[in-house]
Amino acid sequence: MATIFTKIIEGEIPCYKIAEDERFFAFLDINPMSKGHTLVVPKQETDYIFDLDDTTLSEMIIFAKKIAKAVENAVPCNRVGLMVIGLEVPHAHIHLIPIEKEGDMNLANPRVKLTSQEFEEIAMNIRNKL
Repeated sequence: MATIFTKIIEGEIPCYKIAEDERFFAFLDINPMSKGHTLVVPKQETDYIFDLDDTTLSEMIIFAKKIAKAVENAVPCNRVGLMVIGLEVPHAHIHLIPIEKEGDMNLANPRVKLTSQEFEEIAMNIRNKL
């Protein structure tokens, strides 16, 4: 059964897309920890990030780096934190989260509520920085 991320990649579920290439896809998290919180996923449906082959994992990190630099230039922040948890959706993914301090990466923090227009503007700003 396809994961929600596979359905997003295939266009069955709408998203605020940032970028994609032949192997990876980046889109805004719809329940963000901060403005610009982006998810990077491989198009290959694999549950656990460390089950990806070495080439795919290394290329995923390189793809995520490009996205993180664009996020950093589009969203006011001190840096972009990277988090891999892997329990929420059974599809390998990386969270790229704009932060000011370490505590901003705490999963217990309240999530940011954004309108669809705000999501669209953030996604466009990030895409423009790629």
